[in-house]
This record gives sequence, C-alpha cells and structure tokens, in this order.
Amino acid sequence: MKLLMFRDSGHRRLGVARDATAGEIVDVAAASGRATLPVDILGVIDGGDDALRRLRELASSPAAGSVRKLADLELLAPFDPPRGNVLCIGRNYQKHAEEGARATNTQVEPPTIFTKAITTINGPYADVTINPAISTSIDWEVELGVVMGRAGDNIRRANALNHVFGYTVVNDITARDLQKGWGGQWFKGKSLDGSCPTGPWVLTKDEVPDVQSLRLRLRVNGVVKQDANTRDMIYPVDAVIEWLSVGMTLLPGMLIATGTPEGVGFARNPPEFLRPGDVMETEVQGVGLLRNTIVERPS
Repeated sequence: MKLLMFRDSGHRRLGVARDATAGEIVDVAAASGRATLPVDILGVIDGGDDALRRLRELASSPAAGSVRKLADLELLAPFDPPRGNVLCIGRNYQKHAEEGARATNTQVEPPTIFTKAITTINGPYADVTINPAISTSIDWEVELGVVMGRAGDNIRRANALNHVFGYTVVNDITARDLQKGWGGQWFKGKSLDGSCPTGPWVLTKDEVPDVQSLRLRLRVNGVVKQDANTRDMIYPVDAVIEWLSVGMTLLPGMLIATGTPEGVGFARNPPEFLRPGDVMETEVQGVGLLRNTIVERPS
C-alpha cells in the first residue's frame, strides 16, 4: 500500500493509493465520515495493524467524493518532520567508499553513522534552494529510505525487518565544503535547510519482497550519475537496523537513509556540483521517484 501526504486548500491531508485503479488515491479525511482515522502517516504507524486494515478497506471501497487523481495533487514529504533526525549511514557501498578515498587521497574507511536535521526534509517535487554564499559544492546522493514501524533497542538482525513499516526514496543532498569544514564533521554539511527531498510516498514493506534487490538511479538534467543496486550494500538493511539499535531505542516513524552508491559529484574527475537550473531525478526501483530543481536563493 502507498501512503502519501498532499496539500489541499493549505492543509496537509493523508492519501492512500488505490491498487485497483492506477493514478487514483483516496482522500482519507473525505472518506472517513464519522470514523476516527489517522490524519498523517505517523498516525498510521502509531495505529498499527488496525489502522492499516481500515485504510485498505477505504481504498478498496471508497466513499463518494473521496477519490482524487494523483496527477492533480501537490505531494508533500511523507514526514514533516519524521520522529527525530534522519539517521544516516555513510560509505555503505564499497565502490562509493573507494571513490571517496581516491578523491581525498585517503584510505578506504568503513561505514559510519551520522544524522541530518529535521529541517532538511523537503518534498518529492519541491525546489531545492541553494545559497552560493554558503556553499558552492552541493552534491547529490540517491538512497533507499527505511521507515521504522515498531520501537526497539538491541534488535537482533534476524528480527530487524519485523520492525520496519515501509520504504521511501531519499536524496541526501550534501554541501561538501561544509562537510569538510570545522575540523571535519558531517552533520553541518548534511543539514542545510531543505536538503533532504523525500517521498513521493511510503510503500509498506509487504509491497517489497526483497529489499536487497532494488535498483537505485540518479539523473541530473537527464544524464545518469548513479546506477547501482541495494544488493551492493556493505551492511544490508537488517544489519543497519541491528547496529543502530545497539543501546539506542529506534522509534516508530524514524527515517533511516541507508547509504548512497558510487557516482557522486565530488569524486568525479573533474568534480561536478549542482547549479541553479539543474533538475535531479532520484529513483529507487519499485518504490518511487523524486524530481527536484535547484534554485538560487535571492540575495
């Protein structure tokens, strides 16, 4: 099931895609009548299996006047914000770790953990605003996003996917010059406002039979820059969840960005960075596609 958020008359509304009719969604608020149903995706997660069951019933037998054309909607980020900072895994694809080491003339390092601030969240088709006075090294990173559905700490790998609610697409846009500044840290360079386009929806985990067999691609102005598969992850999704949860509770509604493959801009020869007017298409096969235009912030 696809769950999405859209704007209607200035308000955020929850939508559920109709599996039987492509291109249509059910406006949950319009379909619910007197029933009390979640108003956003976090509410669906908190509502558990009962909330999902009721939404499936709505989608299969929608009330009159509740069906909307997907193409007519202004889609928003599924979470704005998620519960806590976006949890991220760096260097989780071997070839990406190697290209980064070559570009910086350093040894290949193992995967690492960092976060992106909640203020980075941006819509699936929203503009990404950059300010050249702050950074001239804005880079792209396609990633599979994992949405947690159940709380847990010290989660065993064998049970990790049982804690997952679903999957989404993330672009971990990075200001490389800020990432290297102040003694070398990742958080600031990863946390510029609006630097995490997400969506266009959350696909529940039952729709993804093998999360380690998904193609990831990113195009800039129609040119393919990244093209890989989640099977190439050093630590697959279940291992990432196990490690993140060691001594730390993962909450329902937390968003995990699982790492980007090779093909990022700073590691190219010569380096390539995003400029105003560039259009990024960020795709995870079977999950969704983001389309974001880079615009310059007015001075």
